[in-house]
Amino acid sequence: MKIAILALQGAFAEHQQMLQKLGVESFLIRNLDDWNQEKDGLIIPGGESTAMMRIIKDEELFEPVSQAIKNGLPTFGTCAGLIMLDDTHLNTMNIEAKRNAYGRQLGSFYTEDEFEGIGTIPMTFIRAPYINKVGEGVKVLSTVDGHIVAARQGKQLVTSFHPELNEDTRVHDYFVKMIAE
Repeated sequence: MKIAILALQGAFAEHQQMLQKLGVESFLIRNLDDWNQEKDGLIIPGGESTAMMRIIKDEELFEPVSQAIKNGLPTFGTCAGLIMLDDTHLNTMNIEAKRNAYGRQLGSFYTEDEFEGIGTIPMTFIRAPYINKVGEGVKVLSTVDGHIVAARQGKQLVTSFHPELNEDTRVHDYFVKMIAE
């Protein structure tokens, strides 16, 4: 198994470290040549969604990434990656994201809460979005204080929080198992 990580901006190195802990091969995507490598899944990390959208278009990655996800490429988006998959960006997942829902940097926080199929996990929120609305085919996997912070639609998984910033590998393992399904 080989998982691609969109490395345009954000916490891509931390995702690569999590996959390494699980013994899963990964590589970074910075341009169209990188994208053309064989891959079994894709991670879109946190960062700044506006900057990521600009870079993904500048690097001519928007269409191939969007089309691959729509064609079933298993994809995991965290924080800004969640926003990237919503109905107004790559438009691959039937969700509506509320950007910076918890406020600015000072609104960042850590908690532990339930994630369906995994149990109680650590959750680090940094200027995090949450999911305002889910549409048909979307399964809510976790809520914090009444807000949706993790969901799945088919082979797409999103979290508002950053599982790559904790030592717990269970969310990444969930994604790896999702790819293998």
